[in-house]
Amino acid sequence: MKYSKRLLYSLLCFVLSASVLLTACSGSNTAKDTTVNKKASAVKEKAIKIGYQKNGPLVILKSLGTLEKQLKGEGFQVEWKEFTAGPALLEALNVGSIDFGRTGDSPPIFAQAAGAPFVYVAAGKTKYKGSAILVQKNSPIKTQKDLKGKKIGFAKGSSSHYLLVKALEKAGISYKDIQPQFLQPGDGRVAFEQGNIDAWVVWDPFTADTELNSNARMLVNGKGLSTDRDFFLANKDFANQHRDIIDIVLEEIQKSSDWANSNHKELVAVLSPLLKIDEKSLLLSAQRRLYGIDPLTEDIIKEQQEIADMYYKLKIIPSKIQVKDLIDTGR
Repeated sequence: MKYSKRLLYSLLCFVLSASVLLTACSGSNTAKDTTVNKKASAVKEKAIKIGYQKNGPLVILKSLGTLEKQLKGEGFQVEWKEFTAGPALLEALNVGSIDFGRTGDSPPIFAQAAGAPFVYVAAGKTKYKGSAILVQKNSPIKTQKDLKGKKIGFAKGSSSHYLLVKALEKAGISYKDIQPQFLQPGDGRVAFEQGNIDAWVVWDPFTADTELNSNARMLVNGKGLSTDRDFFLANKDFANQHRDIIDIVLEEIQKSSDWANSNHKELVAVLSPLLKIDEKSLLLSAQRRLYGIDPLTEDIIKEQQEIADMYYKLKIIPSKIQVKDLIDTGR
C-alpha cells in the first residue's frame, strides 16, 4: 500500500506527539513518587539521639525498650549513644550529635562555663547514700580530719570532686592540704587496691562493689555534704522545637524508674552483664537509692549553684556562672 508524503508526515508527527505525552505523564508520576518518597523518608528519619552511661537511669529505659514504642506513634525513632563519662556526653550535646542526655551534677557546670548550648529539663533523685570516701579496712584514717596530707583519688570535675571538697571543708582542712590524684573509676579502683592512694572518692555502684569485694570501709557518705543528683539535659534547639518529645521521654524515664524501684532482682539481672559487676553489689547499690525524676525547684537550682560557686572559688572553672540561666522555663 502506498502512502503520500503528506500522510506519512502526519502519521510520524502523531507517533512522536504521543511518545512525548506518555513520557511527560510518566515523568510527572515519577516526580510525584519521588516527592512522596522524600516525605516518607523525612518522617522515617526523624529521631531523638540520646546519650547514656551504663551506670545511669537511662540504661534502664534503654533495656526496657518502652520509649521506642511511645515515640513510634509520634513519628520519631530513638538512637542510643553510649558515653563513658559526663564531660564527653556534654560535648556531644554541645555540638548537636545528641539531643538529650543525663549526667551527674558537675559536668553541666563545666559545660556552662565553656558556653555550651544546653538546658536543664529535670533533676534526678538524690543518691548521697552511695557516694562515699573509701579507705582500707585497716587504714589509720578514722575521721575526715585524718585525710590531711593524704593521697586521695577521685575523678576531676565529678560529683566525687565536690563531695571531697565539702568533706574537707567540714573537717577544717584546706584543699591545698591533700594530694589530689585525678583518676577515673577504673583507674581509681586499681590504685586503691594496690595501696597507691590512701583514700578513694567514688559513687555507686563502684562504692558498693569496692566495699564488698576490695576490703574497703566507708569513711563518710554524702549525707549533709552533697545530694549527688542526676540531671537530665537537652540540646537547647531540640528542646525549643520538640518540647512534646522531651515530655514523653521524661514520662518514660519516670515509668522505668518506678519499675526499677519495685523490681530490684530483675534490675540487677539486667545491669550485671552490662556493668560487669556482681549482682550482690548492684543490689546493695539499688537498695540505697531511689530512681526517679524531680522538677527543677528553687532548692535544687540553689544546690547546683552552690556547686558552681565552689568550683569558681577553687579556680576550677574560669568564670562565675548562673545555673538558673540554663533552666528550661518552658515546662
